[in-house]
Amino acid sequence: MLHIAGGQGLLQFGELGLAFVLSALIGLERELRGKAAGLRTHMVVGVAAALIMLVSKYGFTDVLVRQVIVLDPSRVAAQIVSGIGFLGAGLIIVRRDSVHGLTTAATIWLTAAIGMAAGAGLAGLAAAVTALYFLALYGFPMLLRRLPKIGIGPATLRVTYEDGQGVLRRILEVCTGQNFSVAHVSVGEHRPGPGLVDVTMTVYGRPAAAMLAAAVEDVTGVISVTSDDSNLVDD
Repeated sequence: MLHIAGGQGLLQFGELGLAFVLSALIGLERELRGKAAGLRTHMVVGVAAALIMLVSKYGFTDVLVRQVIVLDPSRVAAQIVSGIGFLGAGLIIVRRDSVHGLTTAATIWLTAAIGMAAGAGLAGLAAAVTALYFLALYGFPMLLRRLPKIGIGPATLRVTYEDGQGVLRRILEVCTGQNFSVAHVSVGEHRPGPGLVDVTMTVYGRPAAAMLAAAVEDVTGVISVTSDDSNLVDD
């Protein structure tokens, strides 16, 4: 048998190892993209979630008495889901009309779920969800770029950035890289501050300009970005 006394056998160590590998893969992708939560954060979240699940399953065997003390391991899983929300919320930053960190916060939540699945012995599900994560991350943008853009109205970005550092060039590269076309760029008459430039850009493209604004604000030297998307309507 793989189990030994106290639930600390090869099976449990294998489940922890699986959580380590899968969460590290997701964390490595975040690290390469320069996100706030990278390899170490995702690895810690995934392995910790797996360990908590294993404690929930095997950590109370010494106090169980048949038909007297009954434990519900699913209660610990529910607490992981609730607790990880606080960590994810701390990664979300809202600046005017742009939102940063949503994908990273969702990834932290997903990594915890993968760790829980690995700790629960659901190795196939943990691996499948990891594969789906990378499919959504790299496959969906390619699909969106192939969708027709007929009828898409203009959106406006107002960007404040540091002058004299080639920031505008990098902003335009981000716009084209996000599959947006820049129709017009105008420089504001009044500078927002010493060494700063304020420009207004008219762009066309898909998806919503708020996502483009979030990407532009990640450019080094950009101070602030606001967006006004005429394609957005209230549901």
